[in-house]
Amino acid sequence: MNNFDVLEERIVQLLNKLKENHLLINKLQSENQQFNQESSSLKTQITELKKENESLRMANSLLGSKESKAITKRKINSLIKEVDFCIHQLTEVR
Repeated sequence: MNNFDVLEERIVQLLNKLKENHLLINKLQSENQQFNQESSSLKTQITELKKENESLRMANSLLGSKESKAITKRKINSLIKEVDFCIHQLTEVR
């Protein structure tokens, strides 16, 4: 083989490797897109489950769990304090 043949063979190998790399990049981009969609879906699911969990905790507190009653009582007291503060601010404005 002369130098030209060796060079030509090496160029063909490099072109084949380039093609393989492009195919791999496309495959990985596709997988990445799928993973991003799945991640988004799972985040939505987590948010929904957190809301459901909070609703169930509230329902449980209304049913009489001692621990949940204390939490609910604290939330109610916090809300009352906020309302009182707002009323106080409104009366100062007048």
